[in-house]
Amino acid sequence: MQESFISTQHLSVGYSHKKHQYLVQTNLELVLRKGELVCLIGPNGSGKSTLLRSLSGLQNIPDGAVFIRGKNLNRLSRREIAQQIALVLTDRINIENASVHDIVSLGRQPYTNWWGKISDDDSAKVFEAIKTVHLEQKQHRFMHELSDGERQRVMIAKALAQDTAIILLDEPTAHLDLPNRVEIMLLLHRLAHQTKKAILLSTHELDLALQAADKIWLMDNQKGIVGGIPEDLVLNGSFNNVFQNEHYTFNTANGNFSMNYPLDKEATVFGEKTRLYWTLRALARIGYRAVPNAVTQIEITDTSWKTGKQEFRHIENLLNYLS
Repeated sequence: MQESFISTQHLSVGYSHKKHQYLVQTNLELVLRKGELVCLIGPNGSGKSTLLRSLSGLQNIPDGAVFIRGKNLNRLSRREIAQQIALVLTDRINIENASVHDIVSLGRQPYTNWWGKISDDDSAKVFEAIKTVHLEQKQHRFMHELSDGERQRVMIAKALAQDTAIILLDEPTAHLDLPNRVEIMLLLHRLAHQTKKAILLSTHELDLALQAADKIWLMDNQKGIVGGIPEDLVLNGSFNNVFQNEHYTFNTANGNFSMNYPLDKEATVFGEKTRLYWTLRALARIGYRAVPNAVTQIEITDTSWKTGKQEFRHIENLLNYLS
């Protein structure tokens, strides 16, 4: 079994407001291991960001303990924590006249002297981090000249330059389009496996997390965190328990959420599996549920949809007819 980089005992996390302490999660027993990509998933308000900030020492821990490679977090100095944990928050970095190289170089601060002087070894680590995220051609470009996806890769490079065993990221794919979200998740998966770092990220990208994560920490508003590999959490019903809602259900067949339309009509649908799946999705939008031996029979062929004596080349034409 891989070495434990972060572990918790009876951990409670929360926040203070006007001298009052509010707990959002209690009695958490968590383990983040070497070489793992773990995705933290849960509804808004369940405490994902609070947990990340608590694990990194940015937020006080009301109860319990966090251990970083066996050492109690509360007994480590800020410098020692920064040499073990790199934290990437959702805040956008907009420093005027700061280049990619300048920002990534900030990752070396925990190791520099009080003058902040960058050594040759530091410079080599900075360039290697920039190269890892494929931005070496843009290392002298200013941040404001980059796309959102490139800026996020800069912040990941800064975390890599910090050369820590652990990287924590809060919503690293927020504000990105689909190609960039996929690229960032693939990059983090590759980094965890190739560098043997422990990477924990919070995300709302359930579909990507199910594909990329080695483990998922599924956070519930009331029941704490259930951890495991994605497939086990899908099959044992954990996703449905956490995201249970009258308006949608988690579809264990495909790992997506399905909207709960009012289904007041029935049809029997049969044919090729892929075209059947998309046909059933379309039919649900107009109120049809699939049942055996219905009056309305729909046969799906390789080129058409047939019902009764009617034949259509497109699902749109079928829906118009049934409506």
